Amino acid sequence: MVTNARYQQTILLAALLGAGCAPALEPAGSPVPLAAGVAEPVALPIADDSAADQAALEALAALEYGSLDRRADHLRGQLPAGASAYERATMASRGGAASVAGPTYDIDIESFAHHRRVQYYVDFFLGPARDRFAIWLGRMGRYEGMIREALRSRGVPEDLVYLALIESGFSNSAVSRSRAVGMWQFIGSTARQYGLRLDTWVDERRDPFRASDAAARHLWDLNEQFGSWYLAAAAYNAGAGRVSRSIRRLQGRSHSSTLSDTTFFALYDRHYLRRETRDYVPKLIAAALIAKHPDRYGFHHLGILEPLVFDEVTVTEATSLDVLAELADTTARALAELNPQFYRGVTPPGQTVVVRVPRSTGRTVLARWADLSPGERVSFIDHRVRRGETLAIIGRRYGVSVRLVIAANPGVKPRRLRIGQRLVIPLNARARQDAAAGRAPAPPRATAPASRYHTVRRGESLWSISQLYGARISDLRRWNTLPTDEVLRVGRRLRVSRS
Repeated sequence: MVTNARYQQTILLAALLGAGCAPALEPAGSPVPLAAGVAEPVALPIADDSAADQAALEALAALEYGSLDRRADHLRGQLPAGASAYERATMASRGGAASVAGPTYDIDIESFAHHRRVQYYVDFFLGPARDRFAIWLGRMGRYEGMIREALRSRGVPEDLVYLALIESGFSNSAVSRSRAVGMWQFIGSTARQYGLRLDTWVDERRDPFRASDAAARHLWDLNEQFGSWYLAAAAYNAGAGRVSRSIRRLQGRSHSSTLSDTTFFALYDRHYLRRETRDYVPKLIAAALIAKHPDRYGFHHLGILEPLVFDEVTVTEATSLDVLAELADTTARALAELNPQFYRGVTPPGQTVVVRVPRSTGRTVLARWADLSPGERVSFIDHRVRRGETLAIIGRRYGVSVRLVIAANPGVKPRRLRIGQRLVIPLNARARQDAAAGRAPAPPRATAPASRYHTVRRGESLWSISQLYGARISDLRRWNTLPTDEVLRVGRRLRVSRS
C-alpha cells in the first residue's frame, strides 16, 4: 500500500543573486498550478558537466603559487596591466569607485579583498576557468535560495554558500580524488557524523537538501570551536585537528590567544597550513567577490537555472527511477537530478523512502504506483557478484534466465566472474524485452574522479573498471596492451582515459 502521510508539495523560489536572503519554503499542502514564469525541472547534462567540473576543480586545486600574467592571451582582455580585477570591477560604473554602491556581505570580504592570493584566484576565475565559472554561476541559481535558507536556519552566514561553489561548482555528482562526494564534498566519516545515510542504495552526500543542512551544522560546530568563520572554513577543508595544531604553533610564537579571521591570515603568512588549506579562504573570497556581483566582472547573460520545483511522494518498495519517471510523464534524467541520492537508479528494497517528482504530479504518481505489481516497479537492479555465485545462481535468485543476464551485460564472461563485479539484472517484462533486443539500460553510476590511471583492487574486472570511468573495455585493452585472455592482477596500474 502507498502511504500518503508525507505527501508534500515543496516550492523553492529563486533568490536574487546578491540579495542575501531567500524566501522560506512553502508549507506542505495540496498541489497548486505552476506559477507563471517558473519552469519545470530541467535536467542538466550530468555526465558531461561532471567531467568538465572535475577538470576545472582539479586545475583550481593544482595552481602553483604566484601571480597570473595580466598580459596573457587567456585573460581575454579582462585585466589590463596596472589594475587588479577587484579594482577594475569596483571602478566600472559611472562616477568611479566612490559612487559605487557595492554589495554587502555577512562574512568579512572587504578586509581581505586586496590580498595578493585573493587577487590570484579572481584572475584565475576570470581567465583560464572563466567558461566553467560562468556555468557554475548559472547552476547556482538552482540551489542558492535553498542553501541560504539552510545556512540561515542554523545561524551560519549565508555567504558561505560560496563554499559549495569552490568545492564542487554546485555539482551533486562531484567525486574528489580523496573520495569526498557531492556538492559539499563530504567524506564518509563526517557525513555519517552529521546523519547522512551512506549504504548500498543511498548516498545522501549527493542530496543537495540533506547535504546542505549537514554542511550548515558542521560549519556552525567548527565556528563554535574556533570563533572565526574563516578558521571554520579552513577546518572544513583540512579537519579541526590540523587547524588546532597550527593555531597552537602560532600561539607558541607569542601570537595573540584571541582567535579571529585575521588569525587565519597569520597562519597563511607563516605557512602553518598546507597549501590547499591556505588557499581555501582566498578562493572563497574571490568566488564571493565575483558571484555577488557578476556583471561587474563581465559575466553577462548567464544561463541561470531555475530552482527545483517538485512534489514529494512516499514509496514503500523498491522502485526504479525510470519507472517513476514514466508514472510522472517525465524523463529518467529529470528524476535522477531530483533524486541524486539514489545513485543506483532504484529506491532501497523493503524500505519506505521519500522520492521527489515534478511539481503537480505527486498524486498521479501515487495512484499509478499503487496499480503496479512489485515486478513492474523495478526495471533493473544492480547486483554485485559474491563468492561462489555463478550466472545460473544469480539468474535463479531474480527469476531471470542466464541468456538475459548475458544480454543485459555485454562482454560478461560466464566462466570468469569476479567477486565484486557489477551486473545489471533486468527484472520487469519491459526490461527483459529490452535486454533480449540488446537495449538493456545501464544503471546510473557514481562519477569517478578525473584521472588517467587506475590501480586494480581485489575483486575488480575490466568491466567494473570500465563502468567506473565510462570507458569501453576494448579501449582499456588497447590503451594497456591487454590480451583478451589475460587476468588482471591486483595492484596493476591501468590507463583509463585517452588523454
